[in-house]
Amino acid sequence: MKTELDSTAVDTFAAVVARLNDAGIPTATGDAEIILAHALGLRRADVQSGALDGVILTDRQRNDIRDFMNRRVDREPLQHLTGRAFFRQLELSVGRGVFVPRRETEFVTQLAIDALRASDAEHPIAVDLGTGAGAIALSMAVEVPAATVYGVEISPEAFEWTSRNFAEHAPVNGHPILGDMTDALGELDGQVDVVSGNPPFLPDGIEPVTPEVRLFDPAVSWAAGGDGLLIIRALSKTALRLLKPGGRLAFEHGISQGPRVGELLEADGWSSITNHQDPRGEFRVTTARR
Repeated sequence: MKTELDSTAVDTFAAVVARLNDAGIPTATGDAEIILAHALGLRRADVQSGALDGVILTDRQRNDIRDFMNRRVDREPLQHLTGRAFFRQLELSVGRGVFVPRRETEFVTQLAIDALRASDAEHPIAVDLGTGAGAIALSMAVEVPAATVYGVEISPEAFEWTSRNFAEHAPVNGHPILGDMTDALGELDGQVDVVSGNPPFLPDGIEPVTPEVRLFDPAVSWAAGGDGLLIIRALSKTALRLLKPGGRLAFEHGISQGPRVGELLEADGWSSITNHQDPRGEFRVTTARR
């Protein structure tokens, strides 16, 4: 379907909303606000408060808006269009090759931050395994500035974004590490206060339902293989190695995996294992004590 865009910003906004709605995108109005704000160099709040009234678009602006709209219709994540992802207090750089952090991960991040703040260490240490763009790790580093935070990422493509975000948001107390979690940071064994993670958890033969994830997020960020618990098993053993006695683990998993995750952690020797219900009512996060 071809959509003609008017020269006026207000009419163009309405056309973009209609096209995104026709494409079945549930966040059409909000996405259109961000698309026009990005193309015009405005804030989303400016668009919402009437900054488009009376604005005549240049040919360049209309072409940019048309490009963004068509890419969004193809379900490319909005964060890829703008190059930025908002997460808690952060504005992270994202793009192809790295998992786009999403709001539901803010819940496990809060639990990790709470555990870090509860540590009796003056300068606690945290490690985020499979850090990707660095959302969890950098939230800990920014919101608990006395902490030293390491983010471990195995994918060289994702690590380009990891490094960029660590340099921007935590150049002093944040340390990006390229490598496999199973043998990374051996010098910290038994010294870490908090380990966090949002590992891949989809088993063989299962793909994400959401097109934005399935088509644009790298498969290494969601495909765990086997029964879906392969990476979680590695995360459990790595966290046991890194954490000091009494240290805390907090990580995200599939909403149906809570019971199996609990059994896995119990078999590995963890205590205080708790499967948490997030604000949406889904049991997607588990915490445990070393």
